Parts: sequence; C-alpha cells; structure tokens
Amino acid sequence: MTMKTEFAKDALAGRVILVTGATQGVGRETALTYAAHGATVVLLARSVKGLEKVYDEVLALGAPEPAAIPLDLLTAAENEFNNLAMTIHREFGRLDGIVHCASHFYALSPLANQTVEEWMNQYRINTVAPMALTRACLPLLKDAPDASVLFVGETHGLHPAPFWGGFGASNAGLQYLTAVAADEWDAYPDLRLNLLVPGPINSPQRNRTHPGEDKRERGDLADLMPHFLYWMASDSKGRSGEVIELDLRRPLA
Repeated sequence: MTMKTEFAKDALAGRVILVTGATQGVGRETALTYAAHGATVVLLARSVKGLEKVYDEVLALGAPEPAAIPLDLLTAAENEFNNLAMTIHREFGRLDGIVHCASHFYALSPLANQTVEEWMNQYRINTVAPMALTRACLPLLKDAPDASVLFVGETHGLHPAPFWGGFGASNAGLQYLTAVAADEWDAYPDLRLNLLVPGPINSPQRNRTHPGEDKRERGDLADLMPHFLYWMASDSKGRSGEVIELDLRRPLA
C-alpha cells in the first residue's frame, strides 16, 4: 500500500493527541507537526523547562493552544496515570490519539556489565509506561470516533544484536504489546494501535547510540513526519496491530 506524503493543514483539526517525550527529538518534532496540522497536542515529559519551550513553539505556529503536563515516567505510579487521563478528560473532554515517543537508554555494553536497575528502569519507561498510559486513557480512546495509538520502537527491539541488552529487550516488548492490545481491542473498530520503528534518524538518541555515525547518512526528522501523520490521521483507519519498520537513510554521494 502506497502511503500518502502530502497532508492538508487541517488533517488533524479537532483532534486531541497526547505525545510523550515531547521535549526533544522525535517527540518534539511530532508534537510540532501535529500542532501545525490542526491538532491540540498534550505535551508530556519530565522537564518543566523543556515543556515550556515546546509549548511556546506550538503557540508560535498559530496552532491550537496545547497543554503541558510534567510527569516522570520512571517513577509514575498507578494513580498518576489515572490522574493524567482524568485531567485530559476534564480539560478537553476527549482524546483521539497517543504517540509514545518517550524512551530510556543507558549505554551500549555487554550483558556482564548491565545491572538489574538498568534493565528495570528501561523496561519501566520503554514498555510498562506505554501500556499503563494507554490503559488509563482507554475509556477516552474508545469514545473517540477515530482513535489511534502509536508505539515508537527501536530497530534492535526487532533485530537482537550484541551489547543492546536491556534497551533492545525492553523495546522488543512493544511488538508483543502491540499484538496483544490490537487483538484484545479488535471489538472497537474506531480504535487502532500500531508500532512504528523509525530506523536511523537524526535525533539525540541516535547520537548517543551511534556517536561515530555520519549524520549525513541518516534520515532527517522531517522525513519521518509523513509516517507519523499517516498513522494518526484518518487515512490509516482500519489498520491495526501492524509493525512498521522504516529505513530512511540516504546514501552518501
């Protein structure tokens, strides 16, 4: 199936979309892109200062006024996820989508050097938080006329390799989570859930995982955004439980 690459400026008009990890990299670019296409974005991240900056950037676009909610996914408990869902319901009365961009990475290292704490923390943010947040918001999503949940994974969650340990394993959990949730929620035709793996993209996380890589060879964040628009807009309605692996790299001249 050929994916659209051009979207109308009002492609997401009227929708309320929650974006986690919204202060940098893919999360920030996604939030700004959705806002520029008419969505009211709910920005979620740990850094208050970072949230304020992206909040101002959204307003500068002339987009609908966003909401900014500070939350540390590493320590968030059950009631905090539920309170977040209630806050969105109280402020907006609806939720049409979630994009899970938040991610936690320590360093590439052999399993012999990785600690239990590192594995637990990576699982907590990369696997558990997307599940918990989606579950807390499920009543809102089920009420939406066209709701989309998008997990954002990492290549080594699909293709195991040495030294990726807890980070790769925690991202591998997203594929399982996508399959299970999409199957369980098949009874809700207006709700879809998919996993998008961006591949090599110029982002802060890629800089940390591949510090010696030539940045000119990677895809740019702008190259990625049509995919994020497609899976959140009505064009992808009816497609659920899919794993979309991208490779937007450009060969060097």
